[in-house]
Amino acid sequence: MRPALYEAEVRHVRSGGHRYALRHRTYLWLVDLDEPPRLPGPLGVLARFEARDHFGGGLPTIRAGLDAFLRARGAGLPPGSRVLMLAHARVFGYVFNPLTVYWCHGPDGALRQVVAEVHNTYGERHCYLLGPETASDPDRARRVPKEFHVSPFLEVDGEYRMRLPEPDGRLDLTVQLAGGADGARLTATVRGGRRPAGLPGVLRAALRHPWPTAAVALAVRFHGVRLWLRGLPVAPRPRHVPQEGVK
Repeated sequence: MRPALYEAEVRHVRSGGHRYALRHRTYLWLVDLDEPPRLPGPLGVLARFEARDHFGGGLPTIRAGLDAFLRARGAGLPPGSRVLMLAHARVFGYVFNPLTVYWCHGPDGALRQVVAEVHNTYGERHCYLLGPETASDPDRARRVPKEFHVSPFLEVDGEYRMRLPEPDGRLDLTVQLAGGADGARLTATVRGGRRPAGLPGVLRAALRHPWPTAAVALAVRFHGVRLWLRGLPVAPRPRHVPQEGVK
């Protein structure tokens, strides 16, 4: 598989009590974890994929980190398996990935697992192991309990409904949070179109969205300040206990 770019629009809509909506545009990479792209020479600052940015961060590659996480849950992949990752690359030495998705295929090409890796602005990570139905049927969503502190305005309770179909010509992901103690509901969508990831495509995306990883991190903080100024109470931040395989 050749790497691909998705120029995407990210939307967050909060309802229940304090209504709020935001959107921003960015671009994401879809890459084969066994052959992540490497841009030549000085262009390498526009896209780097480093093991320290995912899972426990202490293994030689992102694929090794994913395999350790899966083995810790009895879901290891057999030899010859293939994994596609959708994520931001490290740009100008910085990366922030609110959501990274991994589609794990067996040697026969069948989808075995989907992993959703969530990062918060405190430098913490948590992964959700999802079944193939999360991606194979676009009309179904996998329900999982929320287990990780992300927004300072939401408790660690409620339930996610994740619909994460593997992208082809289009990218169309949906994550919904419902059932929290304060009645808040949050819907996040990521939608966009596929573009070639050759040098012209990378340069075009970089010109349209300069330093996209920093822009995402700043947008999260900016909108957090706006919510706080509106009087939205800050939820207590629980002590983070890293998962097995994400330490």
